[in-house]
Amino acid sequence: PLGGVIWAQVSPGLYRWKNIRVEFTQVMTNKAPVSPNRGYSRMQHLWLTERIIDIVAHELGLDPVEVRKRNYIKAEEMPYTTPNGCVYDSGDYARCLDIALDLIDYERVKERRGRRDGKLVGIGIGSTLDSGTNNFGQSTLLNPELQFSGNNEVATVKLDIFGEIVVTLGTAPQGQGHETTAAQVVADILGVTPDDVNVRRGHDSYWNSHAGFSGTYASQFAVTGLMAVKGAADKLAWEIRRVAAAVLEAESPDDILLEGGFAKRKDNPEAALPFMAVGAIVNANNAILPLEVRDVTLNCRHVYVPPFQPPDKERKYGNLTLTYATQIHACVIEIDEETGEVEIVDYAAVDDCGVRINPQIVEGQVHGATAHGIGAALHETFAYDEDGQLLTANFYEYHVPHALDMPDLKTAYIESPSPFNDLGTKGMGEGGGAAIHAICAAIQDALRSAGLPAGGYDSHNPPERVWRMIRNPEESRSLVEVIEA
Repeated sequence: PLGGVIWAQVSPGLYRWKNIRVEFTQVMTNKAPVSPNRGYSRMQHLWLTERIIDIVAHELGLDPVEVRKRNYIKAEEMPYTTPNGCVYDSGDYARCLDIALDLIDYERVKERRGRRDGKLVGIGIGSTLDSGTNNFGQSTLLNPELQFSGNNEVATVKLDIFGEIVVTLGTAPQGQGHETTAAQVVADILGVTPDDVNVRRGHDSYWNSHAGFSGTYASQFAVTGLMAVKGAADKLAWEIRRVAAAVLEAESPDDILLEGGFAKRKDNPEAALPFMAVGAIVNANNAILPLEVRDVTLNCRHVYVPPFQPPDKERKYGNLTLTYATQIHACVIEIDEETGEVEIVDYAAVDDCGVRINPQIVEGQVHGATAHGIGAALHETFAYDEDGQLLTANFYEYHVPHALDMPDLKTAYIESPSPFNDLGTKGMGEGGGAAIHAICAAIQDALRSAGLPAGGYDSHNPPERVWRMIRNPEESRSLVEVIEA
């Protein structure tokens, strides 16, 4: 049931909604509508929010781009508090949209909308937020008797007797590159290269530090995981400087510089200790240590606790997530009128996840999220017959996108650092929802531009369903009701 609350926390999407009332019903089922392979929850709700924006635009005869820009939260309004108490940390949504539209040459493509040589041409936009680092106090909105709220993560960084820098994480990465980004953060603080940092892979509760909320989930590693790593590395850097200051007879640890695997006196860089010597002195030759630094262990543990407050259980109000990354996608599609087959002919994805620690890893997550969104919009579905028998039980019937299904992605980014953590980072792992709506909206735009009443009642559009919308448009249009307040 927590999924319903997670929907509620991003109900406004990127828009300046003034009032929100959310009611949701939980249904138990032995079917599988979604699984952890994709980002949890937000896709369904934000698809609905984006459909509302497009329907409003078309009912009023306005450009969907203009309606979005009028209603997006503005950069100067950040941090922005939503009607349900969530605090969007930073972002510039209109700028992201402009970049995405430039990448697909929106003004030129607008002239191609409609029928062209047996093809229907349409343009679509998808805008989503990836809320990262949960405040688990959201659970108390469902059950006020629960006695916890907040989040935390832990990491250790140590310098051993041989001068090796070893990092252990409270997370268990499954390919997100935690080892790489953690090594980068530690290397920057200690003045070494990432190759000098050994991040212990995997997780074992006997060897690894872990906290009550440890783990790889909820787009939180870039904030909680790396802030724990940073805190531990800062502590280790201070301990190394303390030892070096004592041995090199500097006035203060602040007079020691960490550079290239050495601890050096700032006023005399030739007076330096290699890290291996620091580790050996503390662990094997400690009789020479002055008394004031004999508490040094060179094995530093840090628990990072995000700045959350418990939510208001009565009002169902409060900040339920620490950071909000932005994803805005735009695509151009062509539909074969005879078959309903949809071809993506141009595609742009623009992301803002705050400070990008490793741009290549971020880019990989953008590509992966887009592939998942394309799959959900065009190919993948759990189909059942009337007796509940799964009809797409293997990868022949259940088509997962592969390289031949992917368009040439045009990507770009902006960086709006989060003010709520020292690294300025945000989560990045659950941004696939933008792709789903961008494709659905492009299909609706193609039908509408060709003079066909468009419905768009479902986020899944295989060729057979698109063909039905072309052949019998009134059927799908009748499934969407617009009520004037």
